[in-house]
Amino acid sequence: MSITPLMPVYPRSGVRPVRGEHCHLIDEDGTRYLDFASGIAVNLLGHSHAGLISAIQQQAATLMHVSNLYGSPQGERLAQRLVDLTFADTVFFTNSGAEAVECAIKTARSYHQHAGNDDRYELITFRNAFHGRTMATISASNQDKMHKGFMPLLAGFKYAEFDDLESAKALMGPNTAGFLVEPIQGEGGIRPASDDFLRGLRQLADENDLMLVFDEVQCGVARTGRLYAYEHYGIEPDILASAKGIGGGFPLGACLATEKAARGMVFGSHGSTYGGNPLAMAAGEAVLDAVATDEFLAEVREKGERLRSRLEQFIGNYADLFESVRGKGLMLGLRMHGESRPFYVHLRDNHQLLTVAAGDNTLRVLPPLVAGDAEFDEFFDRLSAGAADYRPPSAA
Repeated sequence: MSITPLMPVYPRSGVRPVRGEHCHLIDEDGTRYLDFASGIAVNLLGHSHAGLISAIQQQAATLMHVSNLYGSPQGERLAQRLVDLTFADTVFFTNSGAEAVECAIKTARSYHQHAGNDDRYELITFRNAFHGRTMATISASNQDKMHKGFMPLLAGFKYAEFDDLESAKALMGPNTAGFLVEPIQGEGGIRPASDDFLRGLRQLADENDLMLVFDEVQCGVARTGRLYAYEHYGIEPDILASAKGIGGGFPLGACLATEKAARGMVFGSHGSTYGGNPLAMAAGEAVLDAVATDEFLAEVREKGERLRSRLEQFIGNYADLFESVRGKGLMLGLRMHGESRPFYVHLRDNHQLLTVAAGDNTLRVLPPLVAGDAEFDEFFDRLSAGAADYRPPSAA
């Protein structure tokens, strides 16, 4: 048996896109798919946004990479914009969400250990979370499927029940450095945290000098109708990991922090060869140009309400398949009575509709934020046809 040239860690489907047009992907055989997966919440401007393409092309022709040994006018500009738009005072740029969460974990630990509190290293995380695929980020998640084959895990993480403040409080102790939480669990099934839960974590952090770390890799950057999801809750984190949509399809992540939280992130404490390269910064600037306006964000919220309303009406026609709709903005989930993956495959292979399966029997609906009425109508045409001829595996 010979291994494939691409390491076989993904069960890749037969869909093989070679081109994108707005909200559609075109396969190598010419088949068109409506893309309401958006590269798992990455392609927030679709696949042919003129501003993003132009920015990348111009920067590629000017300067792509120099390393962080030198000053970075490009990085300084994008960091300042993020500081001006958010709670943060400082930003570290990465190439991915997992790296952004790694930086966030290090920043939370360094806050305590820089001050001599070496025993404050544990982060309380939450069950069914997804924080990435590095050793630290799989250790921060309680999912056995990500642990198998990679033991032993890294020490320093305890798992509480999501949206259960008492569960988190019960795990606090002398080694606690803070909390790491997704305001809206993505992979875990589009599960928004309650206001009381996140506000309670903020209060516990304030009362015990702990770091509140938000993983907004999936829910951040306008996806929920706010630039970052924490804005829905009336609180601010100390540290935030961002990625996915921030580059609009170009690999880019960021760790945002307050000055207080970043007190241990001093010369030599962290680094990245590619992080913050000029090409990524140009992509990030183009994304903010497009989404970081009151008008665009209001439009995402309005689209999200319309899509949610139509989904709630739709599932009433298929009560045997669907249980509920949840999420915020254009980060929505259809919770099903059975496993969502077979239905996701059915929509993809038989109705050329791309969505994303998730935990908790949930189908993720993550359209490009630039989708409009025509795309929503097409989505419901395909979804309705898919629901009508779907036969759950148990009924087959």
